[in-house]
Amino acid sequence: MCKDIPPKRYRIAVAGMGYVGLSVAILLAQHHHVIAIDLLSEKIRQINCRQSPIRDPDMERYLSGHTLDLIATLQPKEAYQNADFVVVATPTDYDSSTGSFNTTALESVIRQVINIQPSAVIVIKSTVPVGYTDNLRKETGYPNILFSPEFLRESKALYDNLYPSRIVVGTKLQNRKLLSAAQTFAALLGQGAHKKQIDTFVMESAEAEAVKLFSNTYLALRVGFFNELDSFAEKKGLRTRPIIDAVCRDPRIGNHYNNPSFGYGGYCLPKDTKQLLANYGGIPQRLMEAIVESNRIRKDFIAGQILEMASHQPKNGQIPPVIGIYRLNMKSGSDNFRQSAVQGVMRRLMLQGARLVVYEPGLPEGENELGWTVTHDLEQFKALAQVIVANRWDASLSDAAEKVYTRDLYQRD
Repeated sequence: MCKDIPPKRYRIAVAGMGYVGLSVAILLAQHHHVIAIDLLSEKIRQINCRQSPIRDPDMERYLSGHTLDLIATLQPKEAYQNADFVVVATPTDYDSSTGSFNTTALESVIRQVINIQPSAVIVIKSTVPVGYTDNLRKETGYPNILFSPEFLRESKALYDNLYPSRIVVGTKLQNRKLLSAAQTFAALLGQGAHKKQIDTFVMESAEAEAVKLFSNTYLALRVGFFNELDSFAEKKGLRTRPIIDAVCRDPRIGNHYNNPSFGYGGYCLPKDTKQLLANYGGIPQRLMEAIVESNRIRKDFIAGQILEMASHQPKNGQIPPVIGIYRLNMKSGSDNFRQSAVQGVMRRLMLQGARLVVYEPGLPEGENELGWTVTHDLEQFKALAQVIVANRWDASLSDAAEKVYTRDLYQRD
């Protein structure tokens, strides 16, 4: 249970202006003084000009049309001095060479905060391995570190902060001061939300870290399940959609996260599933390993289906086949290319000798170092491609529908 919001206005610094950091900064700046900090000067300029550096309609609307006590800076001292809370939302990408998240940027910020403002409560929003926060307190000798996972969707980050599914804060329950800080921070998140009744969980830090990784791994499991159902139906000559519709009519299963795709990808699911699997070292499991492997197999299957379709299309003198990739983003309305499933499919197609032409307005035109040819001319793109690969359908492809390969059955993410 959250404690009541104290009457004071807090000074809060937020480090890292990605989806997580910027949405949290806006949420908290409705009622408190927030200083945002990032390494990119263009992001700082845009935020101070009340422009969103991230494609998110709610963030754009709030920055331009709401009264927020929010400034942005490049200077750590300006951000952290006198801060009551410092929220750290820097990237922690999965490093396959170490089998763990790369926490270098996160730890660099934490060292700066400890040096500049040694009384601040640090709140880690970056995703970390289970047990990380406890170990960090021991290694640094700095006790005032909390972990609070985020549960945000791309292009819906601020909305998901305003209407959260739950609030989770990890602390050290036996430390009364840190427990009070955790309850206060949970209350601050709740204060900024528009949703009035929010389930709130204050627990041990390692438990909160596990909540994040298990939540995303379950979502990956669901994606993998319906993708494998789709693979089965496609190879057996069955219609996937009526099978999914009937399966999901069971209220225990539900009609969500069931639209087939080329695999799970994006900022969170690929790295979080691998990290959770690594955390299992020595603990009996099969399911976690299968979730990661299922995503790899799905991309293999999709690439094979695309090449099979290309083999039946008119060649027009094009050998090897020219495969068109319609957009690289993970989801409709997203500007995130990182770890998108379609890029895994593209690598497999290139290994099989296919030439790729990519329609992606978010990238410079021309051939790049990866061997793709990028175009902004949609009509030229449709004419060149023997097969058009679209992880998510778009109405602009309607006039070339006969050569579009997609598994987007519901036209939603």
